[in-house]
Amino acid sequence: MRTLEFNYEYAMNFLDSDELACFGPTVRNARNLLVNREGEGSDYLGWLDLPENYNKAEFAAIKEAAEKIRKDSDVLLVIGIGGSYLGARAAYELLAANRPEGPDREGKTELYFAGNNLSSLYIENIKSKLAGKDFSINVISKSGTTTEPAVAFRIFKELLVEKYGADEAKGRIYCTTDRKRGALKQMADEEGYRTFVIPDDVGGRFSVLTPVGLLPIAAAGIDVDALLRGAADMRKTALGAPLEENPALLYAAVRNLLHRKGKSVEILVNYEPNMQYIAEWCKQLFAESEGKSGKGIFPASVNMTTDLHSLGQFIQDGSRIMFETVFEIEESGAEIMLKKEEKDLDGLNYLDGKTLDFVNRSAMKGTMKAHVEGGVPNLIVRMPEQSAYWLGQLFYFFEFAIGVSGYISGINPFNQPGVEMYKSNMFALLGKPGYTD
Repeated sequence: MRTLEFNYEYAMNFLDSDELACFGPTVRNARNLLVNREGEGSDYLGWLDLPENYNKAEFAAIKEAAEKIRKDSDVLLVIGIGGSYLGARAAYELLAANRPEGPDREGKTELYFAGNNLSSLYIENIKSKLAGKDFSINVISKSGTTTEPAVAFRIFKELLVEKYGADEAKGRIYCTTDRKRGALKQMADEEGYRTFVIPDDVGGRFSVLTPVGLLPIAAAGIDVDALLRGAADMRKTALGAPLEENPALLYAAVRNLLHRKGKSVEILVNYEPNMQYIAEWCKQLFAESEGKSGKGIFPASVNMTTDLHSLGQFIQDGSRIMFETVFEIEESGAEIMLKKEEKDLDGLNYLDGKTLDFVNRSAMKGTMKAHVEGGVPNLIVRMPEQSAYWLGQLFYFFEFAIGVSGYISGINPFNQPGVEMYKSNMFALLGKPGYTD
């Protein structure tokens, strides 16, 4: 079984020769806390076995609903915030959006995303893009009262009813919410909306392989069977392989060793623009899991080679507080051959016969070498191609690694006490009953 690769050769100069071996017992102990469900937050480890123990009946219902959406909707509007949309958006941007036109793109349902901000202009822009298109809504919320998605759902539900009438609109609304309680569950029961369940033992940022992520991903035409198969294969490796052969454990170990040497910022680097939302999904996973009790590695991201012309200077010569984790894809998915011109005014004829992907990879390798020489360790997470199977491996790889990493740091990786603090201030300013400044 082939698995995702983790390469830390470009960080070895920053570690002592026996440091990783000496750190092994700490990593294995953290791994055992996770796998044996003995650590803090163990009530939220449903994701750990999810690729093998998912609800088969609900999975079939997800695929049936996705097929209906693809038949009657040009657009599925995904309403959610944080973990309720980032996984689906990461998968969509990587595997479905901005693909070349052709037979494999015909009849595909687009995903639009709302409920992740409070911008009037953003909402109006989506409303204008929906004009003349058939659409359905997937609203995702455990409670149904989170401000951003709740506001968006009110607005777009009204638009849906105006377009189709109340009866048909009901058949175009899909609610992913709590099994038994909450405002959205109550509304769905009263109005007759189709519902899917957010498992009680899976937190939002770990929910991409539940109906939270699977319904919109399937509606976009992405192979969710392959996605889960990839996650299941990575699970076998993560749970079963020894530290020396386990990419998830090695990643957790090396990033924590670098952190202990003062590397407090992890920059997630991509050289393919459609991986930007993979980094966004990772940033939430990392920040909410590790950023507490005055601890944690701050996650940031850059899009290369674009950001070499803006942030590149700081990474190369700025404060030495960072390390980089580079997403590498072996096959680009497209081939563009460069040719020489009669007049070599731009000086690029030396690239004659080379592919654009070769140029991109050369930029990546040259950048890594320069940054390492400038004092920035580089880690590489490598997957062979952009496909649902390998994305499933990637999702599980990071979830498992961050669970272990949190326990290495001595914190509960599965709560987020600081997330709620801003809400009281906002509700007081809005005049919500029960809240005062």
